[in-house]
Amino acid sequence: MTKKELRKLYLRKRMELSDAEFHQLNEQIYENFFSSVKLNGISVVHTFLPIGKNREVDTWPILRRLRKNFPDMQISIPKINNQSSELEHYYYEGEQQLETNTWGIPEPVRGVPTPIEKIDAVLVPLLAFDQQGHRLGYGRGFYDRFLARCRRDCLKVGLSFFEAVNTIEDIHDTDVPLNMVITPTHTVVI
Repeated sequence: MTKKELRKLYLRKRMELSDAEFHQLNEQIYENFFSSVKLNGISVVHTFLPIGKNREVDTWPILRRLRKNFPDMQISIPKINNQSSELEHYYYEGEQQLETNTWGIPEPVRGVPTPIEKIDAVLVPLLAFDQQGHRLGYGRGFYDRFLARCRRDCLKVGLSFFEAVNTIEDIHDTDVPLNMVITPTHTVVI
């Protein structure tokens, strides 16, 4: 299937999840994340903050546990720069630092910038992914541009409610594959 077809299908699938299914799948991804991802040696984790109205994977429980159990680890969060169409990155200081933008994304309104070269792991939002680790987002390319600038050894972890599709037909040279994807039932290592 093409990106356009998959985007429509997986947005619909997410919206059709009941509240109970949504909460259960989030809990399973949370458990799978902490049992699958080796956090030793990771100093800075970058995570997206979920768009609630789009029923994205809820990263808040992961963020809170990282802060509690790994007090020396720093967490970085994104902010969209509409002028450059790039993501900016800031160390997470707390919810008082955030405001919701016009797309419904919680973003930092102030803070200390995170240099991209300091980021050791990135939790990446997605709608769907294929068996080769290519992800499908909303189509604006923010994460592909960001991931292309990360260090080669930066761990790129997708979070998905659904299993991999065989292939995404219209992959581009600028699409950056993931290293692993955490689903409710298992971890896919690419």
